[in-house]
Amino acid sequence: MFKTIGVIMAGIMATSVMAADIKLPAPDKTNTTTLIQALEKRHSDREFSDKAVDNQTLSTILWAAYGVNREDGKRTIPTALDKKDLSIYVFNKDGIWLYDAPNNTLKQQSAENHLDLFRMQDYMNAVSTVLVYTGSTEEYAVMHAGSAYQNVELYAAANDMASIVRGYFDHEKVQEVLNLPDGQRVIISQAIGWKK
Repeated sequence: MFKTIGVIMAGIMATSVMAADIKLPAPDKTNTTTLIQALEKRHSDREFSDKAVDNQTLSTILWAAYGVNREDGKRTIPTALDKKDLSIYVFNKDGIWLYDAPNNTLKQQSAENHLDLFRMQDYMNAVSTVLVYTGSTEEYAVMHAGSAYQNVELYAAANDMASIVRGYFDHEKVQEVLNLPDGQRVIISQAIGWKK
């Protein structure tokens, strides 16, 4: 009987514990597409494959969006008054993850798949990765999010990926599942993935 109780307790504990943080591989900086070529190819895409975005690609996408690109800890985007008030959450089938740029790590916030929160249009049914940008400062967070998602758009164009920035989702529900700290708010989302 005690053995059975032990097995049941172990099962309950295993399902309630989230996965460990994911240390991402170093971003791949070898693409030789020029900025002009990426700008020429950049467009909003609504044709997504359901193939998952691998961790190597995700690492490079997140680094392009808001990664550390200098030894002093500064980022790939300009941040007004050096306010690093932007946060990027990754929604995928494995849950919700917060990007920790200084450590190039994903910190799991939830083990539940919440991609349905973004499926208000048919083309979103195949999307395997959604980035959600949140911020705290009223005057700067939107600017920072815009800089970050434009970097992701250019990365997608340079790497033949699909990407689209989206405001059409239930902001309140996303805010609720993220359980954001006081002062943080959801700004915008961005679908990113492989082309169909």
